[in-house]
Amino acid sequence: MDANVVFFETLKRADVGRVGGKNSSLGEMIGALSAKGIRVPAGFATTADAYRTYLAHNDLEERIGAVLADFASRKIPLAEAGRTIRGMILAGDWPEDMQVDIRAAYAELGQRIGKAQPSVAVRSSATAEDLPDASFAGQQETFLNVTGVDDLLDACRRCYASLFTDRAITYRTLKGFDHMKVALSVGVQQMVRADIGGSGVMFSIDTESGFDKVVLITAAWGLGENVVQGAVNPDEFVVYKPFLNRPDLVPILEKTLGEKEKKMIYETGRGRTTRNVPTSKAERERFVLGDDEILDLARQAVTIETHYGQPMDMEWAKDGETGELFIVQARPETVQSRVKAAVMKSYTVTRKGPVLATGLSVGSAVATGRVCLIESPKEIDRFIDGSILVTSTTDPDWVPIMKRASAIVTDHGGRTSHAAIVSRELGLPAVVGTGTATHVLHDDQDVTVNCAEGETGTVHEGIATVEVEDLSLDHVPDTRTRIMLNMANPSAASRWWRLPTDGVGLARMEFVINNTIKAHPLALLNFDTLRDAKAKDALAELTRGYANKSEYFVDGLARGLSRIAAVVYPKPVIVRMSDFKTNEYAELLGGRDFEPREENPMIGFRGASRYYSKAYREGFKLECRAIRRLREEMGFDNVIVMIPFCRTLEEADRVLEVMAEAGLERGKNGLQVYVMCEIPSNVILAEQFAERFDGFSIGSNDLTQLTLGVDRDSAELAALFDERNPAVQWMIETVIERAHRAGAKVGLCGQAPSNDPEFARLLVQAGIDSISVTPDSFLAVKRHVAAAES
Repeated sequence: MDANVVFFETLKRADVGRVGGKNSSLGEMIGALSAKGIRVPAGFATTADAYRTYLAHNDLEERIGAVLADFASRKIPLAEAGRTIRGMILAGDWPEDMQVDIRAAYAELGQRIGKAQPSVAVRSSATAEDLPDASFAGQQETFLNVTGVDDLLDACRRCYASLFTDRAITYRTLKGFDHMKVALSVGVQQMVRADIGGSGVMFSIDTESGFDKVVLITAAWGLGENVVQGAVNPDEFVVYKPFLNRPDLVPILEKTLGEKEKKMIYETGRGRTTRNVPTSKAERERFVLGDDEILDLARQAVTIETHYGQPMDMEWAKDGETGELFIVQARPETVQSRVKAAVMKSYTVTRKGPVLATGLSVGSAVATGRVCLIESPKEIDRFIDGSILVTSTTDPDWVPIMKRASAIVTDHGGRTSHAAIVSRELGLPAVVGTGTATHVLHDDQDVTVNCAEGETGTVHEGIATVEVEDLSLDHVPDTRTRIMLNMANPSAASRWWRLPTDGVGLARMEFVINNTIKAHPLALLNFDTLRDAKAKDALAELTRGYANKSEYFVDGLARGLSRIAAVVYPKPVIVRMSDFKTNEYAELLGGRDFEPREENPMIGFRGASRYYSKAYREGFKLECRAIRRLREEMGFDNVIVMIPFCRTLEEADRVLEVMAEAGLERGKNGLQVYVMCEIPSNVILAEQFAERFDGFSIGSNDLTQLTLGVDRDSAELAALFDERNPAVQWMIETVIERAHRAGAKVGLCGQAPSNDPEFARLLVQAGIDSISVTPDSFLAVKRHVAAAES
């Protein structure tokens, strides 16, 4: 039997030439990782030699070679060549010994799992597939829910024929593979009852940034083909790998509910094995996986990655009858793991037109061009090279068109869909899962596809101005002064993980509240008494799935900030508590019921004064609960809390008291608390503030404004707003000197050191401990500071 058929457990990854990458990997996991908790459904594979035997038995090699020669010499078109070869293979007969061996293996599989006619998945595994130089998977066919040996033999024959689909012939031609030297193994694997459970795709690396400390999991109801092909918008989860060995932590950084508008289930009769049906409203409104299952899958991903010694791309399935989670495929990740880290690109997009569509961002780049809306790959002749391809979804038949596009936009699909994976392979920006692209965009429309501003990709009307800067990480100078990053957008944080930063000097909490949570915390706490009916309806929709509306705020804020904390862990991340002005708080959903109208919000009811006030105290406690969860339940004890706009020592004491009531006590569990130095009183009373706080962060904009009495937003007074004014310099030098004398650290967060080397020199001379700047300014500031220190 071994010449034609081998059971998975006898295979190792070195058997790729014998059974292809897919099947050899399944065998490797069963043999080496079952004892470590990796669950792989049982099965067997036909060998590459069996494929060659089939061709020889039916005298196909010369006949196929002749057709391919005619195609290569352009005597016949691709479609005719593929159709002719597939017809030859499908018309072939099984050699007697092969048929006997497949029948016997199927019967033995049934005995092993206790079913006379087990339902199996039949997958193609080419001997050149999933190798470093052949990174496109999915070129050949897969058949699900195949029952009975006659149907199995037919499915195996169809897998052989799929080696010569149009897309497979095109792929091998482009890769320079000899068609006749590529063989095919068929994997026959016990079906997991994912049709009544769920399934999805999993990567042990961030697919967009290459950040190697996270696992990305996508999930949908039913069988997995809809996720792989991008036919649904799945749930998405991001897990932080370094904390997975600590059972007391739940390091799930992100949970995004997908629409999951349909699911693939088993079909009986009618000549089909599967079919798609709509999901119920209840299924769309809940996650496919619970937290324990998310962590279980993430741990399996880490185990597999560790064994293979490289980032991995995996498919998983949940059995709806037993609740067990299985790994049904695993192959090396072939894009981000091979990116050279020496150069990063930074995109600046200006003069953007209105947003026409949004979706998941793929590719971390920007493209401009004209839309070519294509409904089917049969319209390939209509596609204009360099256009923006807009379509509902893609599968491997679309690859020839995708190669000619400058960007791709789809209605459906997630970060692990076919469109997303191929776009990464091709180095193209893509916005997937927009839901509306084919409805709102049209042929010959000028658009800008922007995938450079985080996880949300946007399609803008018109051609925007795009500036691209190469940031070289070669020869970054060492500095005694710590150079840190200012961050606000959690979804963009992982883009900068390769920067040799000393941490995050300013993480703006209000960005997460404004862009992710969108709700005023007091509106959530007082939902039943809200007067604004429209806001109430919007809040009810936002908090769907949360039994407690305040939990929506705490959960969203903790997860959002965790994305920033994870990128630099264990280096420090200084999180500034919310620093909205009253007019900005009022714009949050439900906020108008809780915010006063002020003539001058810049120096009004903001910062520390809110935190102990009865008017906002309970809202501040929700912020504190989020920080406590971030540090104690998720594990990010590198987070430092910073209090903004603290005018007096009495305010400092009252804020620290409220924090302690909410479970955030300075010094407990290593918690440090900093204060923004942005008011002259913070400098004048620096020694006393240093008794209450562990460090200062100079906010140069507000400190300049309040020292010089200059409105920083006034165009008429712009010439007077100068951080290098002697009075401002005295403030900075004085707080550094006095804070150091009291044993406190001092940093500065602002752009001045990146634009002004002389200002950087003055900070270094004054003895500043750290400077925090935007990521795209990091290298310039690093160089300026190194020069000042030399």
